[in-house]
Amino acid sequence: MAEQHLLIDIQGPVMTLTLNRPESLNAFSPEMILGLTQALRDAQENDEIRAIVLAGAGRSFSAGGDVKTMGQANASQVYEHIGKLNECILAFKETEKPIIAVVHGFAAGAGFNLVLACDLIIAANDSKFALSFSQVGLISDGGGSYFLPKLIGPHLAKQFFFSAEPIPAERLYQLGVINQLVPLEKLQEETVNLATKLAHGPSKSFGMQKKIIEHSFTAPLEEILEQERITQTLMVTTEDHLEGIQAFKEKRRPNFQGK
Repeated sequence: MAEQHLLIDIQGPVMTLTLNRPESLNAFSPEMILGLTQALRDAQENDEIRAIVLAGAGRSFSAGGDVKTMGQANASQVYEHIGKLNECILAFKETEKPIIAVVHGFAAGAGFNLVLACDLIIAANDSKFALSFSQVGLISDGGGSYFLPKLIGPHLAKQFFFSAEPIPAERLYQLGVINQLVPLEKLQEETVNLATKLAHGPSKSFGMQKKIIEHSFTAPLEEILEQERITQTLMVTTEDHLEGIQAFKEKRRPNFQGK
């Protein structure tokens, strides 16, 4: 079942995870969430995988929670389901590999929040995003209450949550939420280019930088300074650092191995 709701494709150092319920605009299912969590944990343990792409099959990235099944679960079941979703979101942050979200069509509700859990976002310029929770009398789940205010500030985040209106990708690009905006017909090509570039970068450096940036949201400056100090002491012993220095001296592109 998990294989149907989530497609996993590994091409060299890049793993692509595709949400695969196109008939329901890739609305979340338990199988999909569990599959994502496991795939990210597997990627973390696999040194061959050095970049991850998250995409959606069919007409849109994801509609988020499955509205068709809402109202059928009791409070205990909802609590359990969101617990699994939380594990999935944490897996995105704990994976020391760069994760690129690729958005076309719509990313709504928790589907939008799943995008925000990624490290970089590339989107088709005609795509739209919506925090649609208030339309069905709910609050955000999947980490949106954490991610969005830190990106755009509390007032604008509240506006988006309260209104539930679609947000054009162009606006999110201008706000710095989306990293790259491209025509739909070039989305695949640009994603491959970005993923390939990251996959051939200094993986250990990316992983450590990702951790420190996440920690910076909740830690004082003194703590981050000390974390940088300790981490840099480790980084100077890596093969990638030595290769980077050698390549600079030889005026060539470095050949990083993620070691």
